[in-house]
Amino acid sequence: MARGPILLFNGPPGVGKTSIAKSIARALGREYVRVALGGARDEADIRGHRRTYVGAMPGRIIQGMKQAGTRNPVFLLDEVDKLGQSYQGDPSSALLEVLDPAQNDSFTDHYLGVPFDLSEVLFIATSNFIQNIPGPLLDRMEVVEFSGYTEREKAEIAKTYLVPRQLEESGLSNRELSFTDDAIMKVISEYTRESGVRQLERQLGAVARKVARRVAMGDTATIDDKVISDGEVRELLGRPKVHPERAAEHDEVGISTGMYYTPMGGDIMFVEASIRRGTAPQTRDDDTNVVRVGPISLILTGQLGDVMKESARAALTYATNNAEVLGIPAERVASASEAHIHVPAGAIPKDGPSAGIAIATALVSEMSNRKVRRDVSMTGEITLRGRVLPIGGVKEKVLGAHRAGIKEVIVPKANEADLEDVPEEVRRQLTFHCVETLRDVLKIALVQAPVEEAVEELVGV
Repeated sequence: MARGPILLFNGPPGVGKTSIAKSIARALGREYVRVALGGARDEADIRGHRRTYVGAMPGRIIQGMKQAGTRNPVFLLDEVDKLGQSYQGDPSSALLEVLDPAQNDSFTDHYLGVPFDLSEVLFIATSNFIQNIPGPLLDRMEVVEFSGYTEREKAEIAKTYLVPRQLEESGLSNRELSFTDDAIMKVISEYTRESGVRQLERQLGAVARKVARRVAMGDTATIDDKVISDGEVRELLGRPKVHPERAAEHDEVGISTGMYYTPMGGDIMFVEASIRRGTAPQTRDDDTNVVRVGPISLILTGQLGDVMKESARAALTYATNNAEVLGIPAERVASASEAHIHVPAGAIPKDGPSAGIAIATALVSEMSNRKVRRDVSMTGEITLRGRVLPIGGVKEKVLGAHRAGIKEVIVPKANEADLEDVPEEVRRQLTFHCVETLRDVLKIALVQAPVEEAVEELVGV
């Protein structure tokens, strides 16, 4: 008999990993068993206890097989990345035999004491953070990535599934109520912040319950219209609870737009750079007539992690060592005594290498006194030589930038293939620039004329 692959569904919460596993079981006509592994800390949870122990019982695998009553169920191992460890053993190591097609035809549970054939079982595991899964265990599974939904996808899911279910649970399904498209989009954009649809269903349920309460109290104004509008959503749910970043209103010196990714989805962030000028007189080398560059201290604020701090140091080193090539006047570099990088909001921890080119762009902008374009966002790691290296989470970052009103996106050349994952409707509305060096980034992101020169030209006209 051909053995099927052992699947790992990895993705943020609420995107339907467990629902897909149920659908697979239904489509195959096989029994469905779910075992929650979150918090399991004992090897006996997987392999069972020996019969010599008081209260001995089989492990969760054999218990699940007993529950299924068949040898070939779809077996869901939920939250496999939340397995713990203790002095009683490592349950993830016990799973190595279970999830190895070459070995699991003779899986031995301590309680049974005889080999048990698991080779016909279709195992599906789920996780939120793949980096928390031990390497040998991950090697036995075929990873299927689940990414977050776009706002339009969420709206379609809400109209097709979530709204009818919540109206039925609130006793309103027989009144032919419906939400307008604007009402659903308002709930998505102003009351939820997530990759999946759990919060969305919760907020739609809150609207439905409040409408049901009005009906019970005899206020049928909403019911008579048969439609819940975006204005009524605002009235029922109160002021918006989510305030996503929007693209800046003006081009500014020293402020670049980066992109970040969290399990809740992507968004933009602003990187601010400020240079403090020293009062010491400038000095020149007598032979070469080159302005000497003194030491520049670096201040980093905004709860930045170690990797992000290293990116800022690399960006400052590249900007000062290549000042002439980048169009930074030597006098401005020589007079600089302190560079301050700040990434709001200051209370939220941030880390990762992908803000490297955004930090470098903000620094070069501040040092050269050239503005950064407000409609351009960027992501990519930077090296001391100015190379732009690839990063992860491209799709989510691009979707977040699109929601924020960004028109052009800069990504590393090595991530060009990842743009195929971005929905076609979003790709049509954005301009992508795939870059290999920081010089390519600055040509796109910076307004070329320094601020003073631009003012003089304007006055001259």
